[in-house]
Amino acid sequence: MLLFIALANSHYFIQGPTIRGGFPTDGSQLDRVVAGGISTFVDGRAFPMFGVLFGYGVARIAARQSEQGVAWRSVRWLLWRRSLVLVVLGFIDAMLFYIGDILGAYGVLLFIGVWTLRWKDRWILLAAFFLFLLTALPNDGSMAVSADPPDISMLPPNFLDGLQARIPVQPFIALLGPIGFACPFLIGIWAGRRRVLERPEQYKRLLQTTAAIGITAAVAGALPVSLWIAGLTSQPRADLFGPLHDATGTLGGFGYAALIALIAIKLKDRPGRITTAIAATGQRSLTCYLTQSVVWTVAFTPYLAGLADNLSITATALLATATWLLTVLIADRMRRAGYRGPFETLIRRITYDKPVTAKA
Repeated sequence: MLLFIALANSHYFIQGPTIRGGFPTDGSQLDRVVAGGISTFVDGRAFPMFGVLFGYGVARIAARQSEQGVAWRSVRWLLWRRSLVLVVLGFIDAMLFYIGDILGAYGVLLFIGVWTLRWKDRWILLAAFFLFLLTALPNDGSMAVSADPPDISMLPPNFLDGLQARIPVQPFIALLGPIGFACPFLIGIWAGRRRVLERPEQYKRLLQTTAAIGITAAVAGALPVSLWIAGLTSQPRADLFGPLHDATGTLGGFGYAALIALIAIKLKDRPGRITTAIAATGQRSLTCYLTQSVVWTVAFTPYLAGLADNLSITATALLATATWLLTVLIADRMRRAGYRGPFETLIRRITYDKPVTAKA
């Protein structure tokens, strides 16, 4: 997930004479192949996977608290404290580093979505289906077909101009972002109630079906846009094929999460060094995600390294991959040292500072 997020975020910084879906069009043949691959398998597919896992984690936190006899009111406040930390961290990250930060949006989603934890399953699934249909409605706002170059909020000429440009943008992202993330979040809550990802053997058929249908739909739904980005076809209708790219990306996020759970069945009894290191990265995902923001800032900001004009699509993809590998190494070192991670420690301390048990 973190590798895909790195690949999805980094290419939007690259500048060029014309832009297709966040990719410059003046690159080499290899650049066009890489751009088409990222558009097909990554863009719009990483964040739904994040949303599923986020909702899953929320459901498990609530379940563990209830099993310990904690009252619903206290569980609700615990999760609201967690949402507040995400909103604050997201705002700081957006102001200082990456304006496209989605932590604030997930914080807002959690603040509102707490109430869904008491919904019956059928209401959760119906709401998720309705929200999924919303993403598929014709519109011209999909990033998949955007021709907009990186603006001053992403590549500010100096810190003060960047801050001024980002202040009105970040609340917009934080308040509207939950609309697109809500469907995966609700599916994650449903799956978390059943512990689907923790008991993959028990739900193997469901996971196999989800992986096959979700990933197939994601690839097929991306092709009209990704072939255009790769320079192989003419521009598709933005109002139809942009939303198709986004909606099937949601299914792809479900498919990727299911595929990872299926792979875990084969790896759980013989985890090697690589598997252990990647697991450590997942356990420190917040710290690793924020590390990516720092790298993008240093690499692309004009008054720092200023590589937005110099890196090709392929080089940027390599930078994203190298950044992810760096976080894997850092997370594994933290695991060896028995250190949870700075931001994981922070959010845990604030979330669980005043546990309250249920009254008799």
